[in-house]
Amino acid sequence: MPLGFHKSFRILPGVRLNINKRSMSITSGGKHGHYTVNTRGERTESVNLPGPFSWRRRSRRED
Repeated sequence: MPLGFHKSFRILPGVRLNINKRSMSITSGGKHGHYTVNTRGERTESVNLPGPFSWRRRSRRED
């Protein structure tokens, strides 16, 4: 079984620094929606609403 590493730190209210084996990311937002940017150039926008109204959009930076 492969071992993974993930650690998350709250740096300000509503802002988290996430560290894993491959990259670091900053997440801002709350319980119902958040926006994440990582060091690999990926951006993720997520909205989690009650019922079937949830969505997630991920994009990768083109170099």
